[in-house]
Amino acid sequence: MRSGFSLIELLIAVAIVAILGAVALPAFRDYITRGKLAEAYTNLSAQRVKMEQYYQDVHDYTNACQPNTVAPKPTGTYFTYACTNLSPNSYTVTATGVPGQGVSNLFVFTIDQNNNKTSAGPAGWGNSATCWIRAKNGQC
Repeated sequence: MRSGFSLIELLIAVAIVAILGAVALPAFRDYITRGKLAEAYTNLSAQRVKMEQYYQDVHDYTNACQPNTVAPKPTGTYFTYACTNLSPNSYTVTATGVPGQGVSNLFVFTIDQNNNKTSAGPAGWGNSATCWIRAKNGQC
């Protein structure tokens, strides 16, 4: 009676592991990226609430996003944030991915005073003029 594996059995096992790895690794990378995108959604949604609080106090968005106000500009690990288009009745807050953090500067999300959301992503992720993309192929 022999014990152990033949070379063919070993090669088949290695091939199966390689195929599973080839399928699982890209899916895992996308999963990690989607987790990092949540920072932008969370911070932009929270900033919108703060901007409305600021507007209730001052009746103007012009000086919002300043330190020591109710609506300071958000900070994060995976995204940088900018407040633009600040006027008495409008604003736009933008989250741009930080290069080297797995989300690159190709991910850009915005929100404005009317809760209009836009997003742009790298190839394969798509763009949207009406929502924040949350998965590949522009799924919101």
